[in-house]
Amino acid sequence: MRSSEVEDEGPYATPGGRLPGDPVPDPGLGHAPVPVPPPAPRGPGWGAYGRGLVRVLPVLLLVVAVAYDLFTPRYFTAGPLYTAAPLVAAPLYSRRGTALTGAAAVAAVIALQAGKGVIHYVDSLTELITIATVAALAVFVNAFVRRSDERLASAREIAEAAQRAVLPEPADRIGGFEIAARYEAAQADAFIGGDLYAVQDSAYGVRLIVGDVRGKGMGAVAAVAVVIGAFREAAEQEATLEAVAQRLERALAREGTRRDGLDAFEGFTTAVLVELPHGDGVVRIVNRGHPPPLLLHADGTVGPLQARDSALPLGMGELGVWPDRAEQTGFPGGATLLLYTDGLSEARDAHGRFYDPRARLAGRVFRHPAHLLDTLADDVRRHSGDGMADDMALLAVRRPCPGDLDQCHGW
Repeated sequence: MRSSEVEDEGPYATPGGRLPGDPVPDPGLGHAPVPVPPPAPRGPGWGAYGRGLVRVLPVLLLVVAVAYDLFTPRYFTAGPLYTAAPLVAAPLYSRRGTALTGAAAVAAVIALQAGKGVIHYVDSLTELITIATVAALAVFVNAFVRRSDERLASAREIAEAAQRAVLPEPADRIGGFEIAARYEAAQADAFIGGDLYAVQDSAYGVRLIVGDVRGKGMGAVAAVAVVIGAFREAAEQEATLEAVAQRLERALAREGTRRDGLDAFEGFTTAVLVELPHGDGVVRIVNRGHPPPLLLHADGTVGPLQARDSALPLGMGELGVWPDRAEQTGFPGGATLLLYTDGLSEARDAHGRFYDPRARLAGRVFRHPAHLLDTLADDVRRHSGDGMADDMALLAVRRPCPGDLDQCHGW
């Protein structure tokens, strides 16, 4: 059994399944799986420490203010620190916590002024009234922030529901093929954008699309809904993949006439359409200006399915007439087809180097598309330092082996 044909999962890797930076196995171990130590767990990092510091900042302000007043002459005052404490607490604490912070600031000032014997001075009284007023305002600020947070949480729930409606998770198995999809938003807590994917079984085979709509915001989301709706209808009705692409072109053209501004003239969608005929062991592809899919073979080799003829993205048909031509290649048992958007291939590391999915996946074998997508998403986030600049849609489909697993690997 060749070591590169062993699935890369769990704590074991094989010589043929190494990623750049993985340890080189001892050649004396032969072809047995070589245990690779798991990566060192990440510490909390400066972000976690910073958030913890911010949480205790109001208390620290009060402590520093009291210490300042205790160890300086009586005419020195830490009034600005007492004022800042409840204001900092307002967006961080509950209403009760904010009120207690303000009350603690007022109480500390009264006690210290009385101890220094300056509480009856006009300046001291003015300072006390100022701190009490700011403490009361902080409670109102807290109430406003809480309402804003509730509205934001509601908006996030709506966005998540909208994404589930527009981009539903495909079933794990469709038409005899194993399927997995994943949407990774570049911005934390963002659920929806211009990347898209869809899978549709039909009388002509399982048909898939992965695409990227130009632009952001609700305009892009509307275009995503148009493309997916048109694709599902065309995939059921059209006899060829080329006809499906033309249906999408016409749907986007109609959508463009309803748009205002720049999108009415420059809106387009890059997309790759795939057809997997039932039982034929082939894959047909129409690429409209999109990154080429990758075909991961059962022996760990990876190759792009490049289009021989360049084609314009969907929605730009008025710029020229190039007939769509589906290109066909073999899709053997045990192989996996990976479709992705440019959020994957254009992710950069700290030195500006692009992520190369072909190089990173070469030599690795995955028994299920979900394992592939999980590994890929984790790897690209490590590569970019959790600083991805664009959303990323991933869709993987695996053709199961026709019989025994040995038939796929040639054992």
